[in-house]
Amino acid sequence: SLRPSMAAMAAAPPAEPPVPPGRRCPALLGVEPLLFLATVSVGLQGPLATQYLWDRLGAEHGYSDRNSTESAGCGDGNATADPLRQEVEALVSHWNLYINLGGFFACLFSVTLFGPWSDSVGRRPALILPTAGMALQTAIYLLVMYLELHVAFFLLGRLLSGLTGDYSLILASCFSYVADTSERRVRTFRVAVLEACLGTAGMVASIGGGQWRKAQGYINPFWLAFAASLAATLYAAFLLRESVKQKKESKLFTLSHYKAVYRLYTAPEHPTSRWKLALYSLAFFLIVTVHFGSKDLYVLYELGFPLCWASDLIGYGSAASYLAYLSSLVGLRLLQLCLEDTWVAELGLISNIAGLVVISLATTTALMFTGYGILFLSMAATPVIRSKLSKLVSETEQGALFASVACVQGLCSLVATGVFNSLYPATLHFMRGFPFLFGAIILIIPAAILG
Repeated sequence: SLRPSMAAMAAAPPAEPPVPPGRRCPALLGVEPLLFLATVSVGLQGPLATQYLWDRLGAEHGYSDRNSTESAGCGDGNATADPLRQEVEALVSHWNLYINLGGFFACLFSVTLFGPWSDSVGRRPALILPTAGMALQTAIYLLVMYLELHVAFFLLGRLLSGLTGDYSLILASCFSYVADTSERRVRTFRVAVLEACLGTAGMVASIGGGQWRKAQGYINPFWLAFAASLAATLYAAFLLRESVKQKKESKLFTLSHYKAVYRLYTAPEHPTSRWKLALYSLAFFLIVTVHFGSKDLYVLYELGFPLCWASDLIGYGSAASYLAYLSSLVGLRLLQLCLEDTWVAELGLISNIAGLVVISLATTTALMFTGYGILFLSMAATPVIRSKLSKLVSETEQGALFASVACVQGLCSLVATGVFNSLYPATLHFMRGFPFLFGAIILIIPAAILG
């Protein structure tokens, strides 16, 4: 009587041993190299694009020789009243506003579409699309520089990148990948390691980009940005192992993906998680909004009076801001030995607030770098919040969760661009550093929420 059952067992494929949570994809090739390459591309493009807009728009308005202007007038007190310089600053700020707004509206729906879709089809497609879109954007930027096209084509490149998810989808997919492959007890540190990759890549890109631009102009650094984004695309396509094991076919253009994000906040697994999800998301929104808004203005703030930095100092400044990712990783790891994660986040917010206050009052290069130094623990709060959000949902909802976080992050980009880039030209006449002081005040709210 046992023979039929034994025959059936022999005919059936052997059952795979169950894979414990957090060990579903012990791939040797992780997602960190991809995020490093993508961040190198973004880190090169951000400050250099702003400087290119400054030089290009300045030349069109008779403010072309910035070096001679610095030596002639930027260093004295009369430069604050230079109407031509303030006009160029306002124009660059407004073009940054248009470009960032266009990118946000394009990627708002694509990120929320591709994020939940990756829960079914896997993370790799959601990483190939945005990295390829970034390569296309960089190619358009190169055409603008080679052919001296109108700066409005920068907006076109950002729109095309936004339609494929832009950098926000890369971040969302990478953090989902880490959630797929990490245990709950070490997830905060794994997320911090991933954010440290952002800092390392950004620091390398900032130092190299500033020096390279000073030596050879804009085109060669943008070729490296193009190569980095293309390499990230090839890595995702051919080298990255899939972290979602139970893949299934799923339609892309369907409302079910948006409903998955909506259900996450309206019908969580535990009713008490609803308020925690909402409050942690609000804290994350405020922190990242201030981070994005401040970062958008650093280059403009350093170009103007009284700092009047050249491209090499701008590169060092950007590198110092990215260094906070690495110092926050080390600080988080050490503080976790004696403090709970929430207290580590509070200390990170205190570091962020103090650093922004000093930067808002900076009138010398030494004071500006002092502000960057005080920000050494400023990036410790976001990995703690990402980890806490991830632990509030089940293992099968990580993609939808980080898609919602990507939505919040996209909204952060919109609000930061609209508020800070509009606030900066409006407050130039009485306090150039007011947007940074405004950001420091805003950060008191998430500190209270976490407390």
